Formats: sequence, C-alpha cells, structure tokens
Amino acid sequence: MTRARELANLGNNTTDLEAINAVYDAGGLTGRNLIINGAMTVAQRSTSTASITTSAYHTVDRWSTSLTTLGTWTQSQSTDVPSGQGFASSLKMACTTADASPAAGDRLIIRQALEGQNVQQLKKGTANAESVTLSFWVKSSKTGTHIVEIYDQDNARNIAKAYTVSSANTWEKKEVTFSGDTTGAFDNDASASLYLNMWLGAGSTYTSGTLATSWQSATSANRAVGQVNLADSTSNEWYITGVQIELGETATPFEHRSYGDELARCSRYYYKISTNSTGNAYAMGGMSITGTTFHALSNMATMRVAPTALETNGTAGDYRVVRGGAASAVVCNAVPTLQFVGPNSANCYATVASGLSSSSAGSLQLNSTTAFLAWSAEL
Repeated sequence: MTRARELANLGNNTTDLEAINAVYDAGGLTGRNLIINGAMTVAQRSTSTASITTSAYHTVDRWSTSLTTLGTWTQSQSTDVPSGQGFASSLKMACTTADASPAAGDRLIIRQALEGQNVQQLKKGTANAESVTLSFWVKSSKTGTHIVEIYDQDNARNIAKAYTVSSANTWEKKEVTFSGDTTGAFDNDASASLYLNMWLGAGSTYTSGTLATSWQSATSANRAVGQVNLADSTSNEWYITGVQIELGETATPFEHRSYGDELARCSRYYYKISTNSTGNAYAMGGMSITGTTFHALSNMATMRVAPTALETNGTAGDYRVVRGGAASAVVCNAVPTLQFVGPNSANCYATVASGLSSSSAGSLQLNSTTAFLAWSAEL
C-alpha cells in the first residue's frame, strides 16, 4: 500500500499520521511484525482443547502454553474479537478447575518463541540496540495488573512491563515499549532466542521480588510481580488477538497478512496433512520388504529443522496402503512411523499384516476422515 493511500485512509488522526510517516521513512509498512500468527487465524492442531493441565502447543499455531499446576483450562480459537478492527479470531483461555492458592512454583503463560536469526534487527548486545513496541488487543473477566515479559533465552536476561485490564469483559488495546538491551547478543541461528511471555498467573517464585522493568540478568522472583491470578475462579476467561512486536517506540496499525501467508509461516514449525475425504493419498511409495511400505513426502513445507516428531490421529485402522485401485486397499496394523527426515522432506513407514508383496508400488491413504499426519519442528 502506498504512503498516500495509507494517509488518505487515516484522515485527520494526527497520531496515526505521524506513525505511518515514521514507518515509511524506516522502510515501509510490510514486514514490521516479528510475531507469527498474531491475529490467531491459523489453528492446524485443533480449534479447541479441553482439560489442559500441562505445557504444550494446544490450538492456535505458534502460541504455546507454559503451565505448571495452576488450574485446568480449555483453550480455543474464538470468534470473539474487537469490533471494527479487521480480526476474525482470537485465542481464548477459560478456567475449568480453579486454583485460588498457587504454590510457589506454579505458573501459567501464553507465549511465542522467536528464532535468533529473525530478531537480529533488534541489534541486541550492541550500543545501537533497538527499542521494540508490543501492541495487542485483550479481553478478560479478570481486571487488574497483568505482566508481559520479553525473555532472552540465549543470555538469560529479561525485561517485563505491567498492563492493566481496566474493564471486565471488554476489548481493550494495549501498547507497551521495551528499551533496547546493550548486553548480550542474540545467537544468529534457528533456535529460540526471544520469548514473548503473556503471564496469566504465578506463584511466589515469580512474584516475590521487584518487577524487572529494565533489562537485567533473569531472576525468577522479578519476572511476574503484581500479576493477578486468572486461575482463581472457573468464571475467568482471557482473550487475545492482534499481537504485534515492531522496532521503535511507536505502535503502528496491525500488519494484517493473508491466511495463506500466515499458514506458510506457521508451517515452518508444524506441518499437517489431513482431508475430509476417505481415500485421499498422503504419499506414494513402495514395499521394501513384505508387509512394510516406505513413503516419501517431498512437497511438505521447508521446516525450521528436521522434524523431531510425527503426529497421528486415531488407530492403525485409520490408515491404509493401496496398490492399484481401492479394491486392493490393505488396512495398516500400526500407525505410520517417522523415518529419515530433513527440513523439506519426510519419510514414513507403514506396515500391514498381509496382502502386499515386496517391490510393489502403493499409496499411503487415510481410512478415516479424522486421520492425519503432522510433523513438528517447534521451538
């Protein structure tokens, strides 16, 4: 979008005019947001997961839950969004089993990890270290102080700021600026260097000190001081969308990306193949030995690193190998397993009890509309 068109859309809003001019002078509006899936549009794993009591990626791509014995939760991709802002989805946390008295080490964080090679522009560890501004929309039934933290994984350093949920069950936009850190450069690699941590609850291990409002060597007691406990009632809910981190001390309008663009970015970390039609082929392959088929997938997304896990859904009977037409389909006797993977290719083995011979070609198919294969290279 041109500067003239963007300025025309803004009308007489002086603050936004200054912000738009500033980012154009710095190189333009696109590519500003360091966060992936900040509008919560992509949810390859699931749109809702109940009975959450452990840390994992549960629903919306790139957003993980760090949870240590602080209540039980349902996480979902919600359609509850701030009106008139161009968002269609949010991430929702709903408490289903309360914990009003957290133990010292209890915590609940919604977070995103960023690769070191994607945050080099912060110039961290140099005299030219850049400030960054975080902006987001939040809605919660729990008013009061909430903590957001940037954590430097490479150098065990952090900075945290408080924001206030002022009105219950009301969408509010928040903007928080973090100063640049002249100590400790990020590694220039594909590993996790920066964590954006949205705290939702914490025990005394993380709240008994003084909030780290300037960069410092990470001390647990200083990470979430003042944080309200979202787990203290089963009536508590928390929503977030429109998350953006950008260089500078001014929050600019959210960088909306197409679904395809966001999905491609997410697929670097998690790649899923599924269908709603029984019989669709996952991959072609052949029988190296009687009863075992080898299948190669070369059209998967280029992932961050070679995938470390193959996720499947269902049982062995949800997968089948077909040699020729559907009449020759042979149901698997085990779910497929991961073999010989790389960043942009993956292979898997499937086994059957009988009905196939070595040196024959065949396709790996699903035998259920809920079956899938997924590869994870998450941070």
